[in-house]
Amino acid sequence: MKAMVDSLFGNPSSISVDCTTPIADIPPDYCLLYRAAAPHCPDLAWTVLAAISKIETDHGRLQAPGVHEGENPAGAAGPMQFLTPTFDNVIAAHPIPPGGATPPSRYNPHDAIHAAAFLLCDEGVERGDLRAAIHAYNPADWYVDLVLDQATKYAQAAASSVGNGDCNAIQAPNAATLTAINYACGMRGLPYVWGGNGPDAGHTGFDCSGLTKAAYAAAGITLPRTAQTQFDAGPHVPAGQPLLPGDLVFYGTPGNIHHVGLYIGGGLMINAPTFGQPVQIDNYRYDGDDYAGATRPAALARRFHT
Repeated sequence: MKAMVDSLFGNPSSISVDCTTPIADIPPDYCLLYRAAAPHCPDLAWTVLAAISKIETDHGRLQAPGVHEGENPAGAAGPMQFLTPTFDNVIAAHPIPPGGATPPSRYNPHDAIHAAAFLLCDEGVERGDLRAAIHAYNPADWYVDLVLDQATKYAQAAASSVGNGDCNAIQAPNAATLTAINYACGMRGLPYVWGGNGPDAGHTGFDCSGLTKAAYAAAGITLPRTAQTQFDAGPHVPAGQPLLPGDLVFYGTPGNIHHVGLYIGGGLMINAPTFGQPVQIDNYRYDGDDYAGATRPAALARRFHT
């Protein structure tokens, strides 16, 4: 499941998410706290914090003993439902950043969410075992599965909100896709050239796969040369999963791919269409298209984390 969350976002803590825009049922103030706390554990996706908070207290909205005051029958309290000894041990090992209560309180959302990030890191995320980390939070397999399922739903909801299709204000989930999109945006207007690999290769323009290969080469990711081999190389975006800026979108059939473009969000792609048409922005879906699916080359840069 960690690999699934990573594949949605690249670096799970660095994806640009606008918390002022509703993401599923997450309150904007809590969204900001999840986003602020997650980077304290570099491989922790903020959506995992959000999922735990959702399951425990509906992001602090649950009206029940132990959420805003007192304790539940097990002695847990606050939006992240900490036991007093657990919370005290975490804040003794990891000073909570400024912004919460003085002294830190398990009832304070800022303090509780940061403490949860530190706890998850210590219990498994730091060594690459997300399931173990969540199991330490609540030692029940059903609970771990519930958190991971909710985290994936939040990741997919957040993914669908990223990307505006604007080359002048690029939104991208990670540094690699930002670089690739920025490169392709800078090539707009160059002519379509069959077999063209662009100015870096001494050519006046690009063909479709030459553009996508050069864009990702600028980001340090090597792709095969043709549209078919780029499609075959994957990793493929599962059907039904939202596209992210930087995904490659393909046309044809799985065994006969004839075109590829670089998705930039907002339903748009940059591509080198065909003879007589320059590198340009187009809708990635259109009437009569033979869209065959998408791949996520940026995920290749994260495989060592999965």
